[in-house]
Amino acid sequence: MATAFIGFGSNLGNRLDFCDRAVTLLGLLPHSRLDAVSSLYETEPIEDGAAPGPEWFLNGVVQVQTNITPKSLLEICREIERALGRDPDNRKGPRTLDLDLLLYDDCVLTEPDLLVPHPRLHQRRFVLVPLVELAPERRHPVLGQSLHELLTTLTDLSVVRRLDPQPNSRYGSRSACSSPLQEGPGA
Repeated sequence: MATAFIGFGSNLGNRLDFCDRAVTLLGLLPHSRLDAVSSLYETEPIEDGAAPGPEWFLNGVVQVQTNITPKSLLEICREIERALGRDPDNRKGPRTLDLDLLLYDDCVLTEPDLLVPHPRLHQRRFVLVPLVELAPERRHPVLGQSLHELLTTLTDLSVVRRLDPQPNSRYGSRSACSSPLQEGPGA
C-alpha cells in the first residue's frame, strides 16, 4: 500500500461541516485506510493567482494508506469536491471544499492533470503546518528536505492558527497531536 497525504480546506458555507464530511468520505475510500488526521487550522486566504475571497479557510491534512493509483485518487477527490458543492468551473474562487493530493509515497509524477508532489506544497504555510504535524521527518521527494526543514525555512508569512480547543466532530474525524511550529508571524 502507498502512503498518500491529502490536504483539505473550506472557506465557504459551514467550513467545519465540509471539512468533517471530507474526512469522513476519505475514510471510506475502497482499498484504503485512514491513518491520521491533523488538527484543524484557521488560515488566511492566499491570493497567489487565485481569488479565494476574503473569508478565512479551515485547513487540515489526512494520511491514507491506499492501493488506489494517484490519478484515480485525484479523480475521487474531485468527485468528493463536486458532491460537496464545489464549482468545478470556478476552481480559483471561494470554495466549499478543496482537496489536494500533496504526496503519494515518494512518487514524482508530471502529467497534464496531475503533479505529485503538489507543486506548491513547500511554499505554503497552510499546507506545511498540518503536514508537519503528521509526518515531520518525511522527505520531499524532489527537494530532499524533511517537511519540518521546509517549514522552518518557509518565507510565507501568512497566518495559520490551530483551532483550540479542537471542535468535536459528529462525523468522527480525529486529530493528531499539535505541531510546535503552528503559527505564522502576527498570529
